[in-house]
Amino acid sequence: MNYHQLPPRAILKDLVRCYWWLDNDTNQNLQFTILPDGCFDLIISFENYEQKKISLTGIWSKQTKIDIPPNTQFFGIQFRLLAVDYIIQQHIAELFNNQKELENNYWNLNTISFFNNKKESIAEYLDQHLLRILQGQKEIDSKKIRLFRFLYQSKGNETTTYYAEQVFWSRRQITRYFKIRFGLSFKKYCNIIKCSSSFKHLKKGQLYPEQNYFDSSHFIKAIKKHTGSTPKELYANENDRFLQFCILPDT
Repeated sequence: MNYHQLPPRAILKDLVRCYWWLDNDTNQNLQFTILPDGCFDLIISFENYEQKKISLTGIWSKQTKIDIPPNTQFFGIQFRLLAVDYIIQQHIAELFNNQKELENNYWNLNTISFFNNKKESIAEYLDQHLLRILQGQKEIDSKKIRLFRFLYQSKGNETTTYYAEQVFWSRRQITRYFKIRFGLSFKKYCNIIKCSSSFKHLKKGQLYPEQNYFDSSHFIKAIKKHTGSTPKELYANENDRFLQFCILPDT
């Protein structure tokens, strides 16, 4: 299996986490478990490098098992939540723990030669496309920018009241915004971020909570709720089944 990841240009970092490629160049069916990471993805699927479909996922709060047949490829844009309002421009509440298929000509992605160009060139092309979508739109709400920056920087470890006070946005408004746009509560999203922030520590064998958990028992319970596995099972990563643990850097 080949996996590659590239960041967007800096101006898009509040909207896009990364561009990614995954290629099952083996003759075997690969099975993975995808763990919740607080993002949503636009995924283009290929068979023998021929485009088959485009899918949009929602936010996941639980593990998802996937099978990747031989000679299957994926290209993805991993979005941060602000992209719902300013890039995708549609609510994804109905896609919570789900996904839907889009038209194959969505964004004219069917016209791109994904495998005849350097990955850096594809990322640059998509950067330009996303910037064109942003042009002519109203300015991004500063409250939302501050909210998500505080949220990601603190790794979801603070209370809803804390975030509301930092961005001068009421708890009620934040809760309503998350429920309508994304299909889950703000508190639940914070818990997903806390959980995913622990992955890099768990991969290194640090099995005790690095985030703001009451104690080890609460940490284990929270990790198992969102991943279906204990910290020890994640660290062991038997048969390399947890995809994020396979692609996380060792440092």
